[in-house]
Amino acid sequence: MKTILISILFLFSFGITSAENEILYASIDEGIGSFTSEYIATLVEEAEDGNYEALIITLNTPGGLLDATRDIVSTFLESKIPIVVYVAPGGSRAGSAGVFITLSANIAAMAPGTNIGAAHPVGMGGESGDSSDVMTQKVTNDAAALIRSIAKKRNRNLDYAELTVRESLSYSETEALDSNLIDLIAKNRNALIKAIHGMKVETSAGVKTLNTKNAEIIIRDKDWKEGLLSFLSDPNIAYIFILLTMYGIMIELYNPGAIFPGVIGVMSAILAGFSLQMLPVNYAGLALMIVGIVLFILEVKIVSFGMLTIGGIIAFLLGSIMLIDSPGDFMQIGFEIILAATLLTAGLFIGIVMLAVKSQKKKVASGISTLVDKEAVVINEITPEKMGQVKVRGEIWRAKSASSHQKKDRVIVKSVDGLTLEVE
Repeated sequence: MKTILISILFLFSFGITSAENEILYASIDEGIGSFTSEYIATLVEEAEDGNYEALIITLNTPGGLLDATRDIVSTFLESKIPIVVYVAPGGSRAGSAGVFITLSANIAAMAPGTNIGAAHPVGMGGESGDSSDVMTQKVTNDAAALIRSIAKKRNRNLDYAELTVRESLSYSETEALDSNLIDLIAKNRNALIKAIHGMKVETSAGVKTLNTKNAEIIIRDKDWKEGLLSFLSDPNIAYIFILLTMYGIMIELYNPGAIFPGVIGVMSAILAGFSLQMLPVNYAGLALMIVGIVLFILEVKIVSFGMLTIGGIIAFLLGSIMLIDSPGDFMQIGFEIILAATLLTAGLFIGIVMLAVKSQKKKVASGISTLVDKEAVVINEITPEKMGQVKVRGEIWRAKSASSHQKKDRVIVKSVDGLTLEVE
């Protein structure tokens, strides 16, 4: 009996040890935005709550927003669980914001054929700006101070780290290792886990020695909600929702009672609003897009010989380009999508204008005036002195004429005078 109890306790203790010897593993392969910072914060919280041995994040990013990057850096520095950032697979990069994220991890690793660097702050559209510009200097100095503090905290080379900001230097994996920017090079995940075994790292909870030997890897993929948020945080998707909102509402206004376009427009407006709150929106660009739509609408009401349409196209195009106020091209709307949307929108409203003009040239298809030139049959005799009755389009009308017409004669309606037809 005693032996059985000892065995059970041994197995129980082994089970606890095994649970603690697990590694949470996730991947980031996107531009760094507000969703990314929230997602990483969730990963760190899960790793802490589950008492994982470490959190390993495979990183491949061209860069992102500085505010979101600061949030991620803060999350890493305050983490109670060791965090490993692994720039992989081969061909990946930790560009711009990725430099700050990689260096702020407890352990920074890279795969062969990867690079890190080019962290100089850039303005909207990707311009680095004039180095003599006061605002550019402020942003650059701020970013340099941040990366120096990260490098000092993680015992990395301050000078080489700062050069990635001030001179946009980029390093291969071997150059980064030789420059003491990263801790190791690993050809794959298994090699990484083997290499970090026994390493001592400092977390907010104190110094911890990693025990990754025979550790179980728990792959943490995005759930459906996180996948949806990631999808909606794409600037191209937000832009498409804006277009659907405009098209849906406009079609509903031109065709009252269609219902379906209006429903699509309202739903798209809600999704567009949700997407835009996760993106750095330039409201001047959004205003220009709205002005463009208004000019398209006015073209239908006002004869401008195409000038309003041209103005609308220009405003819509400029607004689309300015809509997302982010550095570089990783969070910008694809120009081919902007061009296609502008041409489609312009074509749609030009088509509406042409249909409106065409409809104005058509003869009236309803009302009393449509009786003119129609054939009628005399029911009661008509003389110049006496009015009679005629039947036209199944209706009986009072009629007069300058000449006499007998019953069953066929006549033509020449004009309408109130409720009396003049025939001949």
